[in-house]
Amino acid sequence: MRVAIAGGGSVGTAIAKELHHNGHDVMLIEKDPDLVEQLRPTLDIDWVAADACEVSSLDAAGMGQADVAVAATGDDEDNLVISLLAKQEFAVPRVVARTNHPKNQWLFNESWGVDVSVSTPALITALVEEAVSVGALVRLLQFEKGSAHLVEVTLAEDSPAAGTTLADLGMPRSATVVAVVRDDHLVVPRGDTVLSVGDEVLLLVTGDAESAVQELLVGSEQGTPRP
Repeated sequence: MRVAIAGGGSVGTAIAKELHHNGHDVMLIEKDPDLVEQLRPTLDIDWVAADACEVSSLDAAGMGQADVAVAATGDDEDNLVISLLAKQEFAVPRVVARTNHPKNQWLFNESWGVDVSVSTPALITALVEEAVSVGALVRLLQFEKGSAHLVEVTLAEDSPAAGTTLADLGMPRSATVVAVVRDDHLVVPRGDTVLSVGDEVLLLVTGDAESAVQELLVGSEQGTPRP
């Protein structure tokens, strides 16, 4: 897979290193030529000293051949411009963008060419919520332009799902239980799997199914899902 990464900071280079290690064809675009020359000997990928916000620079770098584009700079405005150019000018199939400031998260959508946005503050918040919340629906990750989420519920003692099999729960069609973690062990979910108090239930749901999932696993009086 050909991956084009814009931004040669710590985030961009870390992503490039991991993808290269996993066997992908990686190109990293960084507008600071001195930084490019400094980093070039450290990682055997395609380095391009250019401004990724310029169409001509992306064209010369070969953005049109990329399967995935990653806008990983430390500037949200730049990441939006890069995402839009990658999608509209070069028809890159998958565009992933870094969100640096949570207040800008709402902008990172398909209107700006973004397929998936990643916000470090939001991820850390979700992981903290997942670690300390019992009896609450916690959103962990966002997929498909925000229409689907990976959510987690740790079943409380008063959970209506405790003692019930997955088949008998009546889970909506747009929600799927993907894993159950019980006593630090992974339980592969089946129809006859009986849920217990303390189980960590991971589900993939679309937005319109969250309220139904919450009522089934948490109860109808527990408030709204945590972001």
